[in-house]
Amino acid sequence: MDTTTRPATDGAWTQGDRAKAAAQLMLGWVALLWVIEAVDFATGHALDWYGILPRDADGLGGILTAPFLHFGFGHVAANSVPLLVFGFVAALSGIRHFLAVSALIILADGIGIWLIAPPNTMTAGASGLIFGLFGYLVVRGFVERRALGIAVGVVIAAIWGGSFFLGILPTNTEVSWQGHLCGLAAGVVTALYFRRPAPRPPALLS
Repeated sequence: MDTTTRPATDGAWTQGDRAKAAAQLMLGWVALLWVIEAVDFATGHALDWYGILPRDADGLGGILTAPFLHFGFGHVAANSVPLLVFGFVAALSGIRHFLAVSALIILADGIGIWLIAPPNTMTAGASGLIFGLFGYLVVRGFVERRALGIAVGVVIAAIWGGSFFLGILPTNTEVSWQGHLCGLAAGVVTALYFRRPAPRPPALLS
């Protein structure tokens, strides 16, 4: 029985390369949120008006800008760690794949907020994307039938599941539970949409 080892393709990324790129991307992403909030603070919160205005045509543009805006430094601080962690884990599968996943979550979450959020409100913040990435990571391993992905999803659910469940309850009027709920649903749907084929067992050679 003979086997051969296939040489690595020139330019192929190693797991270390992927981890470094994922870390750089998410550190830069979170840093950008802080810079935007600093600009918002310096301009007297002029950027707050670029959030999502429910069922208002002028608020449709906020679907794309709202995830990058926050209502104060405490707000962006609360979102920084979970975004950094979930984004890093999700981006380990590939930067382009992660960006596509994030774009779909942002779009679906924003449309959901625009449709169901209470009137005369303004919604902004990265929490919708965070809830989406949470749902995506928890479900992805199961739909792809990958042991590592399942383990990651179980760990994430065990650590953050309780607080995320509370975040989607309509009794919590201090946050946009609509944005959290829409983000979570978007993440689950995204995991189903972007699912990769389950790994096949290696062929037996003789």
